[in-house]
Amino acid sequence: MRTVLAVDLGGTKTAMAVVDESGVASHKVKLSAAHSPAGSIAQIAEMTKTHEPCAIGIALPGIFDPRNGRAWAPNLWGPDWVPFREALQSRISVPVSFTSDRSAYVLGEQWLGAARGHSDVIFVSIGTGIGVGILSAGRVIEGAHGIAGAAGWMALERNWKPEYGQCGCWEWEASGPGTAAHAEMPSAEDVVAAARQGDPHARGALRRTASYLGAGIANLVSVLDPELVVLGGGLMQAADFLLEGIRHEVERWAQPVAARLVRIELSQLDEDAGLLGAARMAFQH
Repeated sequence: MRTVLAVDLGGTKTAMAVVDESGVASHKVKLSAAHSPAGSIAQIAEMTKTHEPCAIGIALPGIFDPRNGRAWAPNLWGPDWVPFREALQSRISVPVSFTSDRSAYVLGEQWLGAARGHSDVIFVSIGTGIGVGILSAGRVIEGAHGIAGAAGWMALERNWKPEYGQCGCWEWEASGPGTAAHAEMPSAEDVVAAARQGDPHARGALRRTASYLGAGIANLVSVLDPELVVLGGGLMQAADFLLEGIRHEVERWAQPVAARLVRIELSQLDEDAGLLGAARMAFQH
């Protein structure tokens, strides 16, 4: 059975696994993120040399421009564009496919997770940032420049704040750091922990986050008319505080027929969604 090397490059870690055609992952490794393109390439090259896959699929944070093979990953390598495809393929002899991490998430869920059997799906990743993987008629939508799905920049407030220039309105208001900022706590994990202890201030902050998340997802549902919205990312570990509120807001704000027909479910793959999506892409290409 053929195997591919799946790589999920994140801001804090590099996750890799050997994946076969049935989706079974083996030889999983998690390494500290290499905060230089050369360091990331060295990690991938070493894993390739050890396991000899027939192809490689790589999920990147930020933007990968398929026209020129350049990547923009400020949380990983800094603010400059990097000629990543050219640099990697000078070290690797097998075919390599690239996509954004958000597109990998939706591919993984369609292959082996909550979206099996569906061809029109949105995956909303909610954690340090907010990103959206879009599957339409079975095809991943990445846009002309690889930027499609950068939904954290959706404008949900009429009045602009300087903070929105850093990461976008929706992301500032509803991501993990945004939740922590509005709760005046060090991290979203602290907010969730306090909410589980019954802290009314923390629970109020999570209700606020659910409201913003639901409003943004309602816009996506109205524009894209998906069969299914899959919610993942670190903040959805607090689904018991968020999911009901998100569904309520989508029902209230989205186009009514689309709102009635869409399902909103949690990821079944969690942190493996990106790896399995990268593997799926490698097999497809």
